Amino acid sequence: MQNRAMPTEVEQVIQKQLDAYNAHDIEAFMAMWAGDALYFEHPATLLASGAEAIRARHVARFQEANLFARLNQRMVLGNKVVDQETVTRTFPEGTGTIDVIVTYEVINGKVARAWYIFGIPVLDRG
Repeated sequence: MQNRAMPTEVEQVIQKQLDAYNAHDIEAFMAMWAGDALYFEHPATLLASGAEAIRARHVARFQEANLFARLNQRMVLGNKVVDQETVTRTFPEGTGTIDVIVTYEVINGKVARAWYIFGIPVLDRG
């Protein structure tokens, strides 16, 4: 039986990329992604193919001063990690939050594929 007090290597990869995301550190964030990684809107809409496309998608996002992903729940099974997060960010319509569920597949210590389910943005009042 696995001791849940000790995070798996797979879970550590995902936690490092989440920490880098919240620090707006593009280099540390990209260090967790494979060069040929695929980034999908669940189930099969390809949003970015390869590390450079994933980097380009996040460079602008990391300029948002309020960007922060709060981890609500995490499940780990083999080389898959499923995170449920609430992301604070600046949308074209204003600041707010969005619920996100993401499934990561980690191969050789890097995120190889990720599938995102996006909720509906909830804008801040005021």
